Amino acid sequence: MDVAVDVGLDVKDVGVDVVGLGADGWDGLSPHSRAVLTRAAVVIGGARQLALLPEQPGQRRLHLPTPLRAGLLDLLDSSDSPAGPVAVLASGDPLLSGIGGTLVELLGAARVRIHPAVSSVSLAAAEMRWPLAGVDVVSLVGRDLATLRRVLSPGRRVLALSADERTPAAVAALLTEAGFGPSRLTVLGDLGSPQQSRIDLIASDFRGPVSRLNILAIDCVAVPGTPPRPLVGGLPDDAFDHDGQLTKRDARASALARLAPAPGQLLWDVGAGAGSVAIEWSRVDPRCRAVAIERDPARAARIGGNAAALGVPGLVVVTGAAPAALADLPAPDAVFVGGGATVPGLLDSCWAVLGSGGRLVVHGVTLETERLLVDWHARVGGELIRLSVERVEPLGSFRGWAPARPIVQWAVTKESTG
Repeated sequence: MDVAVDVGLDVKDVGVDVVGLGADGWDGLSPHSRAVLTRAAVVIGGARQLALLPEQPGQRRLHLPTPLRAGLLDLLDSSDSPAGPVAVLASGDPLLSGIGGTLVELLGAARVRIHPAVSSVSLAAAEMRWPLAGVDVVSLVGRDLATLRRVLSPGRRVLALSADERTPAAVAALLTEAGFGPSRLTVLGDLGSPQQSRIDLIASDFRGPVSRLNILAIDCVAVPGTPPRPLVGGLPDDAFDHDGQLTKRDARASALARLAPAPGQLLWDVGAGAGSVAIEWSRVDPRCRAVAIERDPARAARIGGNAAALGVPGLVVVTGAAPAALADLPAPDAVFVGGGATVPGLLDSCWAVLGSGGRLVVHGVTLETERLLVDWHARVGGELIRLSVERVEPLGSFRGWAPARPIVQWAVTKESTG
């Protein structure tokens, strides 16, 4: 059951206690966590979690609002203070893909007290005997299933947090479609409870039913011939659906090296074409963010498909012509201009929005763009190079070198905001 979001809690002043709860419920809580929940005037949680707690006289029990983030914001904006402490229930470790991180972001660290339990990830790793240092953890709770594609690689071990009992079948289908049908898939249900279960199978042979509360352990095995999709920049051109408007592999790898992706940073990919630079930036780390700006609607739609296919469905695509389409975007840490550099005002807009340490990389193939980049290089410095690639192709009954069109690349780091 959902509740109205205005429940009279000014938690911005009193703060909240976030208590991690395992599948074993009250019995699995530490004495400290029990005391926190016992003295709380209000306890907020999911229906399943609230049902695991004993009744406390005079204590209000409220279900988490839907949608979660918007509902929490309304809770925080309420005007009346509660009669006592407020506690929010989380699954396992509240800061591991849980509500704890959301509350810290909304309230600030000083107003959130975290009381963790053993996470489902730790329980799953223990059941599988997998050292966590060698495991990728992916949450599929409230997230696009395509997120999983980013970590698919032969030999990788993945723990995926399921949304519900339908997730394992959907993951098995995705693995099979992506060429990882032979992967060993283990469905771990109700970890830490008396009803704990384990089902071991091959992804392509998946059969249900499974527990609603589950986590998936995936030991990745690829069908022979499945193309690798490494996270290092420079995926093959055929990894992207495109109409020819694509920053080619060698030039893309060079651009990404100079753009220098870093966790938490934002890239603008201006004139994105197939979105290859924005997608590869986003694949470096789950915290890397990117916006692809493309004026052609068909290409913009294609970017979204490429992003999902390569495991970064959260890539933001803006359909519009730069520089006008840039006006309302959050300020970037790096900008790549793969096309349209000669549009009046475009480079000025990109340069102006960058802060100290921001990177700008521009590619051009025409003499007009080259002239423009030479002028910019003379004004603000940076690195100006020409990329020439030749590939071996048939030449009659022999083979010879066939040159591609050379690309002028200007790369610069802004030293100050002046």
